[in-house]
Amino acid sequence: MQKYLKLNIILLLVLFSSALQAQTIAIEGKVYENSAEGDKIPLVGANIQVLGEDVGTASDINGEFSLICSTTATHVVVSYTGYSPDTLGIEDQQQLNVELVPNVALDEVRVVYRKKSNEISYLNPIKIEEISEDELRKAACCNLSESFDTSPSVDVSFTDAITGTRQIQMLGLAGPYAQITSENMPSVRGLSAIQGLVFVPGAWVEGMQLNKGTGSVLNGYESISGQINIELKKPENTDRIHANFYGNEGGRLEGNLNLSHKFSEESSTALFLHAKQNVIKHDRNGDGFLDQPIGTHFMGMNRWKFIPNERLRFQFGVKATVIDNQGGQLDFDPENNEIGNTLWGMTNTVERFEAWAKVGLLSALPWQSMGLQLSASHHDEENLFGRNLYNANQTSLYANYIFQTILWNTQHGIKMGASFQYDDFDEELTDYHFLREEIVPGVYGEYTFTPSETFSLVAGLRFDHHNQYGGFVTPRFHLRKAFSDESVFRASFGRGQRTASVIAENFGVLASSRNWLFLGVEGDNPYGLAPEIAWNVGLNYTKPFRLDYKDGSFSVDVYRTDFTNRVVVDLDNNAQEISFYNVENASFSNTVQLQVDYNLLRQLGLRMAYRWVDSQVKYTNGWEEVPLNAKHRAFVNLAYTSDNEKWRIDATYNWQGSKRLPNTSANPATYQLSSKSPSFSVVNTQVTRVWGSAFELYLGMENVFDYRQQDAILSHEEPFGSYFDASMIWGPVFGRNTYLGLRYTLL
Repeated sequence: MQKYLKLNIILLLVLFSSALQAQTIAIEGKVYENSAEGDKIPLVGANIQVLGEDVGTASDINGEFSLICSTTATHVVVSYTGYSPDTLGIEDQQQLNVELVPNVALDEVRVVYRKKSNEISYLNPIKIEEISEDELRKAACCNLSESFDTSPSVDVSFTDAITGTRQIQMLGLAGPYAQITSENMPSVRGLSAIQGLVFVPGAWVEGMQLNKGTGSVLNGYESISGQINIELKKPENTDRIHANFYGNEGGRLEGNLNLSHKFSEESSTALFLHAKQNVIKHDRNGDGFLDQPIGTHFMGMNRWKFIPNERLRFQFGVKATVIDNQGGQLDFDPENNEIGNTLWGMTNTVERFEAWAKVGLLSALPWQSMGLQLSASHHDEENLFGRNLYNANQTSLYANYIFQTILWNTQHGIKMGASFQYDDFDEELTDYHFLREEIVPGVYGEYTFTPSETFSLVAGLRFDHHNQYGGFVTPRFHLRKAFSDESVFRASFGRGQRTASVIAENFGVLASSRNWLFLGVEGDNPYGLAPEIAWNVGLNYTKPFRLDYKDGSFSVDVYRTDFTNRVVVDLDNNAQEISFYNVENASFSNTVQLQVDYNLLRQLGLRMAYRWVDSQVKYTNGWEEVPLNAKHRAFVNLAYTSDNEKWRIDATYNWQGSKRLPNTSANPATYQLSSKSPSFSVVNTQVTRVWGSAFELYLGMENVFDYRQQDAILSHEEPFGSYFDASMIWGPVFGRNTYLGLRYTLL
């Protein structure tokens, strides 16, 4: 027995010694062809394969590549369609310059590829929808809340009929369940969970990445329905001057001015300015209330980037937001108002200041780097809604350290790091005063396994400790499998947890006479409520196809969100109250979405989608559908671009099915609503004319057929009565809206 034991130990030592001796080397290079003038033209997408090993890669947009192979490798084979392949010895050189020569002499061929404004990568294990600046320009896109009109994955609705605030929904869940970041740092959350969508002007946005379900553990634990990451324009590659002027028939005027300057290859800066004013009062439906608030918005941002050497990257920025809105009855004057007088009015003032910094350090090894993200913000707001006063402020600090490298070879990637989130809240709502401080340090790791081009797996795990909730673990998994016909199957699974800022997240209900009841029983927790915890599982199948020589793609998404603990917003138990309480294992949301993208013509793209949502929660009176949530939605978008790209025409059709309305059966008959809203359709369209690279003139119309919700404000004739409610909004309030804009760009 001892003889065999010794033999096993010796074998294990030999194997362990062999594993230690196994080494890898990094190979870098560039693939190019020589033009007739002698210029080196990079070849994008060339295939680089290590001879005798299942290791390979492709060249990037600059023709460059890097890969890891074993020390036993001797040659690499470089190939590219239409060119003669080349085999090169590795020897001791780790830098390869590969010139490929066309294998057939052809007459000149003109290849035209029109980059899509909305794309999904077939290679990423996480299904991420890339929304470019061109996609945002299909609509007015004055701010982030107006940036999703052409996306079937996100619903946009109004919170109420007074403030004009828009909110989003994903997977049948309200906007705060989606984690919204700015360049992968926390952005729209806490007090800004609803209003914060307005704080990002569309002219500042370079693009967005949207994914449903759980995302990466690198960005935190709060994502439940998805993640939306906003990429702002970068000082080193944005336009030197970009101006955007906008006006609409509602009297809204906006101006944006972006300026950038590149001092050298190592340093650059950009200044972004935004101003909005609306002084014209409108009451189209004759209920005595403004259809949209009047007021002013001012925002400014300055950002810098420095590259002191080949390995170090540093950038920082500051941003300020000042908002002053007024709404309510037509003759309401906040300068001569006493709380409780005969005129119902709304005032909303916000002052918000933000600063952030990023430091990146590249290693001498091409697969290794580290980064540090830092951000701070202070948010202060004062609100008056009739007799309701709501004043609040929030101070937040965030830090995130990320280190990434590989294990053994490029098939095994790993990211790890530590984060810290600090929030200090002070909220006053009439007779309530809520103070809370949240301190959450955390550590995480994420492993990526890519054994081949057709399979990849991402497994992430993080541990965080909340000063009130204690420690908790967040696992997340993503899997991708590509098939021979280029179709891709993806699966995701993971946990999310968040603290509900219940007043800010139900901002629109302040525009009512409802009493606010906080029924939490969890001691010193925020509002006495336990955190919201949910598990999300999702499946996605995407398949490209070709029909009549034109390209298209089909995709189906299936997601389920199960809450183990949810904060219920109860508008049904009593029509004169809004109450908040926890329920355990008593809420879910199921979503199925079908989508087809197809080029009807080379210049004309079609996007069609249908989505079914079943989102339910168990109230004190039993299970009900989540109110103001459409179970069915259909979407069609047509986008035309002329051959010379001088004309762009876009049209979007949105149909929403009926929505369950909160129970008002206990009200007098005059103030009772139906149990369901009607279904309705909205059509938006825009025409853009381009002159050279400098000028764009765009003319658009929202809600072309002027569909409006009738009697948007319940009991509008008695705004201080018990039945007044302007938060029961299921459809458009303002109606048709024509706008005109001009863009000027100096590259």
